[in-house]
Order: sequence, then structure tokens, then C-alpha cells
Amino acid sequence: MEYPIHEKGKFKYIEEGQGTEVVILLHGLFGSMGNYSDLIAGLKSKYKLIVPLLPIYELSRREISMSALMEHVHEFIQGEGYTSIHLVGNSLGGHIGLLMSLKDPNLVKTLTLTGSSGLFENALGGSFPRRQSYDFVKKIAEGTFYDPNVASKDLVDEIFETVNTPTKGLNIILTAKSAMRHNLEQELHKITAPTLLIWGKNDIITPAFVGEDFNQKIKDSELHILDKCGHAPMMEHPQVFIELLEEFLSRHVLS
Repeated sequence: MEYPIHEKGKFKYIEEGQGTEVVILLHGLFGSMGNYSDLIAGLKSKYKLIVPLLPIYELSRREISMSALMEHVHEFIQGEGYTSIHLVGNSLGGHIGLLMSLKDPNLVKTLTLTGSSGLFENALGGSFPRRQSYDFVKKIAEGTFYDPNVASKDLVDEIFETVNTPTKGLNIILTAKSAMRHNLEQELHKITAPTLLIWGKNDIITPAFVGEDFNQKIKDSELHILDKCGHAPMMEHPQVFIELLEEFLSRHVLS
């Protein structure tokens, strides 16, 4: 299901649900706001769900950095007047969630990471040339999931268009390089927010051992590894993801 996109100044976002607890969903590098459609449908009766569009393609080459993306999201949250949020981030979105938790620990009530960068990632095999054949892009997209059929034609078409648009393709590469440089290994012990880790056992971009490493380095975090699951558990096993997230949030919404 597609949800309407709101625009407020430089910010674009989806907002669904009427709950008093606010859950911010952060997408990955090649992800989009639509990656969380199943989660929105499953959670909007209990929570206010907001999916900001990361300005990966809008930033100039000089501006591109993990910090700039985090500051964009932080500015949006502050502008909306939220003082306590739950953050959920996939891949690059998880990385941004970690940075925000370090920057403003009083803001982040809970943190959920799934296939997050920040420690180690195989960034699409190490590089992503600006132009490639459609079959190559399709293979890369399918490799994101355990079940290649999850990579719909619309998803492949969107990625193909992105990497074949010179400015977008370059920004993707520069953002990926920034994420790989911005390693958070020495900072993770500072995370104070209750943290849920949901990982795909068959993730080839941020393998399961990365989730285990986060689990060791973030105090009192809890890790769930899903079988027959790749880099985007919320898309490949949405119902399991929703159940784990709901149970986790239920323990912290009143704390």
C-alpha cells in the first residue's frame, strides 16, 4: 500500500497513525519510505508512525555525510515538537539512528536496528558503478533478500533509474563511502537507549555476525536473528518483525 507523502519546507515524510507514542522509521541507502508499508499497516492502530525521506539526492557533494543526514532528521523531529521518540532504522537508517542516539540521548526512548551499518558492511560488493545493465541491477537487488522474489520489478526499476541518473548515482556512492568511513565501534558503549536488534541470518550486506557484534557492544541490547531472511527483515518477514517490535515497545512505552 502506498501512503501519501507530506511536504513541509525541505522535509518530505509519511505520517500515519494516531498513537501518542511516536515511532520514526528510517530507510536505507537504496530504500524508500515504501519499505515500511507493512510495518505501518501493522502498527498504525497503536502508534504514530513517521517515515522521513532522507535527502540523499538533494545534498551537494560537499555536504554529503552521515552527520548531515542525521542532522536533517534531527531538525525535522525538533521542528515537529517531539521530545521523546522511538527510532527504527534499516541499514543506513540504523546508522543514522545510532548517531542520533549518541547526539541526543534524551530524545531517543528506544532504538531498533535491522541490518544496520556502522560497524561493517559489504556495500554492494564494494562499489556500484554509475551505469550497469538492468540484469546486473536486478541481481544486486535480489541479493538483498533471501527470497529474490521480494525484489519486485518496481523496486528494481527504481534502483536502475537511480544508478543511471548521474547526480543520483554519484550521491549514492559518496553516501556509501561516508557510511563505511564513519565507523562507530568506539562509540557504541555510550548508547543508553534500550536497543532491539533484528537481523537476517542470510544477510550478505551486514552479515549476522555484525548483529552479534552490535549486541556485544551496546549494553543490555537484545538480538533476534531470523532464518531465511536477508538485509531487510521488515520487508521479508514483516509479521515476525511487527511482533518483536510490538513486544519490545510495550516494555518501554511507559518507562
